[in-house]
Amino acid sequence: MGRPLGRRALLLTAGGLLAGAAGCSGTSPTRAGPSGAASALSASGSPPSPLPTTTAWRPDRGDVDPAVKLRAVQVVEAIGAWAAGQGGAAAAKRRVAALGASPSLVDEAGALLPRAAEATLQVVDAQYGGILADRASVLVVCRQWIPGHAGGTTVDVRLSRARPRWEVTALHPARPGAAAAPLPTTARQVLADPRITLPPAAQADFRSGKVHPSVGRALLRLAGSYRMYVSVVRSGHPLDVFGTDRPSDHPLGRAFDVWQIDGHAVVDPATPRRLVESFMRDAAAAGSYNVGGPVQLAGGAAGQFFSDNTHHDHVHAGFTA
Repeated sequence: MGRPLGRRALLLTAGGLLAGAAGCSGTSPTRAGPSGAASALSASGSPPSPLPTTTAWRPDRGDVDPAVKLRAVQVVEAIGAWAAGQGGAAAAKRRVAALGASPSLVDEAGALLPRAAEATLQVVDAQYGGILADRASVLVVCRQWIPGHAGGTTVDVRLSRARPRWEVTALHPARPGAAAAPLPTTARQVLADPRITLPPAAQADFRSGKVHPSVGRALLRLAGSYRMYVSVVRSGHPLDVFGTDRPSDHPLGRAFDVWQIDGHAVVDPATPRRLVESFMRDAAAAGSYNVGGPVQLAGGAAGQFFSDNTHHDHVHAGFTA
C-alpha cells in the first residue's frame, strides 16, 4: 500500500504519552548536557528510553502525482528528525539545503522543530489539501518523538511546480489551540473510541473543544460499522478550499477527512471500491451535506457527493452545523 510499516507498533511504543499530546511536539523539561545541547528528562528524572525506530514515507502507486507528495514529505522529515547533537535551526537548515530546498522554510517549522538533542518522526499519511496544474497543498500528518515525550503535528505544505522537481514554498504547521475544560461529551467519546484513530493534531482538535458536535456524532456513528484512521479534522488544513476564496469547513471545526478504512488506504487501487462507496454513503447518512472521495456517487441531495483529484486519496465529510 506504499505506507510505512509498523505504525501501530510505533503507537504502542509511545504508550500513554500520545494521549496527552497537544497536537504538536512539545518538550519535556530540559537541561544542558556536557556539549551545551538540550537533553530531555523523563518525568521521573530517569534517563529517557531510546526513541522509536521509524521508516521513510513513500507515496502509493495509485497516487495522482506521487512526486509532489514525496517532495513535501522529504522537507518535513528533514526538519522534524535528527540524530543526537544535530538539533536546532542551523542544523535543520543544512538538512533542508541538502535537499535543494530553501533553508528559510525552517523559520516556518514551528512545533515541528522542538528544542531537543534528538528526534524521530514518522509520517502517518500525506494527503492533498489541494492540487492544481501549477501548485499544490499537501497535508503531512506525522508523529514525532523526542527524549521523554511523544507528540506530532500536521503540516500544510505548499508547493509550486518547477523543474526538475516541485518546489516547497511555505509550511503551515497545525495550531489546535489549548485543551478545553471541561471536555465536551462528544469529544470525550470520540477520543475514547478504539475504532477511531486520530493523529496528534486531530486529537488536540477534539481536546480544544472547537470541533462541532455534528462531526463527533458522525464519527461515532460510522465507528459502529468501520474502523477508520482520520487524517485531518480542524487544524493543519488550508483556511480556504484550495484554489478558491471559499472558506473550508475544516478550520471551522465542521469537517473530517479519513485516509484509511478497515485497514485499507483510500488511495490504494487494491482497496475495494464498494468499501469506499459504502463509507461515503454512510457518511452522508450520518449527516454530512458534502461528501467527497475518489468515486463520484449518484443519488443524494443536489451536490452532496463529489469527486476530484484532491479527494482521490481520502474521504471528506463536511457539516453545516
